[in-house]
Amino acid sequence: MKVQELEDFLEVHGALLASAGLPPSLHEKLFDKLSADVFDGGNFFEIEPVESGRQRRLVFSSQRLPKLGDVFLIDHAWSFRLTQARSQLEQIPGLVERMAALMCVADDVEEIDNVELEGTSDIESVILHIAAETEGRGEKTYWLELDDGNVTDEVLHKLNLSAKFPDLIGLSMWNNPLESVEEVMNTVAGLSKLRALWLNECPVASNKNDELQDALGRMLPHLEIYNRKLTNKYGLWAVGFCAGVFSANHPGHLFAEDQALEDVTSLDLSERDMQTFSPHVFNPEKLPNLTSLNLRGNPFANESAESLLATIQTLKSLKSLQVDIPGPLGNASSIAEALPFVLELNGRSRDKFLGEENNDTMSNLEPRLPMFSKEEPLIERVMSAMWQYINTYRLADEEKLDETPIWYVMDELGSALRHSDVPNFQVAPFMYLPDGTIQSAISYSLLWPVQDVSSGDECTRDYLFGIGEDRQRSSRLAAWFHIPSEVSNRHENAYDSHMSALKQPIVREPIAYNDPPTSSIFPQDGAFLSVFSDIPGISDFLTHPKFKLVEEPKEADIVWTHMQIDDEFRKAAGLQPQQYVNQFPSEECIVMKHNLAETMQKAYGTPSWLQPTYNMDLQLAALFGDFLQREENKQNNLWIVKPWNMARTIDTSIVGSLPALARLVETGPKIGQKYIEQPALYKGRKFDLRYIVLLRSLQPLEIFVCDVFWGRFSNNQYTLETNSLAEYETHFTVMNYGRTMNHLDTHSWVPEFEKEHNVKWQDIHRRVREVLRAVFEGAAAVHPEMKSPTSRAIYGVDIMLDASFQPKLLEVTYCPDCGRAAKYDVRNVLGDGELMKGSEFYNNVFSCLFLNELKNISPL
Repeated sequence: MKVQELEDFLEVHGALLASAGLPPSLHEKLFDKLSADVFDGGNFFEIEPVESGRQRRLVFSSQRLPKLGDVFLIDHAWSFRLTQARSQLEQIPGLVERMAALMCVADDVEEIDNVELEGTSDIESVILHIAAETEGRGEKTYWLELDDGNVTDEVLHKLNLSAKFPDLIGLSMWNNPLESVEEVMNTVAGLSKLRALWLNECPVASNKNDELQDALGRMLPHLEIYNRKLTNKYGLWAVGFCAGVFSANHPGHLFAEDQALEDVTSLDLSERDMQTFSPHVFNPEKLPNLTSLNLRGNPFANESAESLLATIQTLKSLKSLQVDIPGPLGNASSIAEALPFVLELNGRSRDKFLGEENNDTMSNLEPRLPMFSKEEPLIERVMSAMWQYINTYRLADEEKLDETPIWYVMDELGSALRHSDVPNFQVAPFMYLPDGTIQSAISYSLLWPVQDVSSGDECTRDYLFGIGEDRQRSSRLAAWFHIPSEVSNRHENAYDSHMSALKQPIVREPIAYNDPPTSSIFPQDGAFLSVFSDIPGISDFLTHPKFKLVEEPKEADIVWTHMQIDDEFRKAAGLQPQQYVNQFPSEECIVMKHNLAETMQKAYGTPSWLQPTYNMDLQLAALFGDFLQREENKQNNLWIVKPWNMARTIDTSIVGSLPALARLVETGPKIGQKYIEQPALYKGRKFDLRYIVLLRSLQPLEIFVCDVFWGRFSNNQYTLETNSLAEYETHFTVMNYGRTMNHLDTHSWVPEFEKEHNVKWQDIHRRVREVLRAVFEGAAAVHPEMKSPTSRAIYGVDIMLDASFQPKLLEVTYCPDCGRAAKYDVRNVLGDGELMKGSEFYNNVFSCLFLNELKNISPL
């Protein structure tokens, strides 16, 4: 149905509108804007830099907007699947530059007339060029930037800046090899109007050298900014510079400073080393419209809490305040009592902040700002910073839900929305279907006010809308905020509790089984065993004369199906209790990744063959505790994040950052497992081993392994380079989606592996067999309900070897059809290398499970 009228729109998009949560009162406005492709946010909002340009915020710039008064379309600037992120940044022209600017990780160092300052002659020519140009225009130079210019002490002396530019207000010489305090002092001695000087990352201005800072303070009567610090002489100009009013293009000499800050609504003064809080600057006359103030990271050593609060009390327009708590202003209670007009403290509702202060919750949300070096490529900066900007959805049609989630970045306007626990706006992804089909879909985000907003208000959203502490809210906010000590302690305690529980395993020594072994179920009268199966491989390859295929499940002795055999299936198929089935009760305790880890941990604690593993739906705090401890100890800290129950590495990621771990839980239930960073390699490539295990009984325990197994290999050479972590064909071995499979039978590669590493495969195989048996022993001990006299099953067990050739359990999969073994000839490398075809494989499997006959199958 083509969407032409409002009625069509509501009919086609009813479920999507409900999912987005957009109130019905806004449906018609949304339809009108979608139909005309109206992006009118620029008429209502402005984007302002904060946190010294390392973040942006969105400010409402119109007069007033009532709650639910309008809805705005937000474009998606970048949409991708995680595996494609890096390649898109590399291949789409302009994308990485746009994302770097949007995420505040772009190179914002301005070059002087686009001239590279690499040598003395270049620098001198640039200085002379600037002086000549400004003098020719009858102008003066008020601002000079010589950053990254290889300005040495000798070069600085030759430049004679005070003679050429006596009216300088701002001078930046960031990242130059300046070492002489005397030379710097001689240079600035004639710059009596200088208000800002930057010598960051110059040896002369190292943290240990206070001599220069003290001397500059005495020499320069108007110096208000030194490096990032506000000196004790700071006034309206320095505050105006921090607010973006004054800059290289507008240095301040042309402005009446008394009125300069009248239009400032947001002020970020964090980490400025402020010793005082001057009432001559911070008062309602100078800052009449200030609504948001950030004072984090300032010592205010010359102020008492009472004097600080008394000055802030005069700023009645202030609604949002960020401070250190506890800190120079005192604790949350004293701040809230002194400033009742402040509605938001550290990004949280004032009332909620106070109500949770004593509950050990996140009470001091310090934003996680991007950190990068100028030498780091833009792509690496974006790949690191994107976890604070990306959002996700899944595509679906009437038939199925897409297995792989889509991640997206909202445009500059949407990405400037910062977090608040009590937001004034709500955002939701929305798929517009102009032709009524998923093929015509256009993705947007919708933005609408959930509170009244007025001019100058910061526009905020809840990054974790609808998610409370029952879903680990405090931990998940670590994607955007540094973890306060209270929550960090909670993570450490969760990790300690987790590790303590693992010290009490159920299986402390090998289990002794005294039950009599199972017997063959072949009828004594010699009649065949009837088999029902809906699996093509069985009907094609089961040719053993003692088995006969039948059409109906109720007629079979053995029901071998890919369907889940539950009460509903049994009733529909007419199954009787005495019929044998190819599933064990509660086998999900091993075939789902989170259950497998939990079962093995309960059984054995921390066996060497199981990597540290956490159910991220329940144990995110413990995972973070483990991550932070490894980070503190400078241990390798890569983690692989996997869905509970998806195959072929779908939606699986390898990450090494806390924000990434916190965000990946959004696309469905996951486990976080310590990545095997040093695996055994075959000719430089990763591989894992697929073993086929037959389970005849859990009581007594009777398990068998097929003598044939195969290796699955990655397609690329293995590396831990950061830019390789998203390369599927480097870090994964199960090739799908059209990739070239690189599977080798054991007879072909094992002898070469033995030669390459000077090892005996028999020794490795023995250790693998011990792990395989332990898996099912542990399951039987932890889940006795699995025991069933009429169950038989095949499982695929995936093992990886580490660099010491010790086996590591990856996963166990329910395997009604062994797939590859039925399609390919395979060899028993540990025997005589004899070929076994698919028909032999299935005949041997059924003989083992139901006739107790072993051929090319060994007991564990």
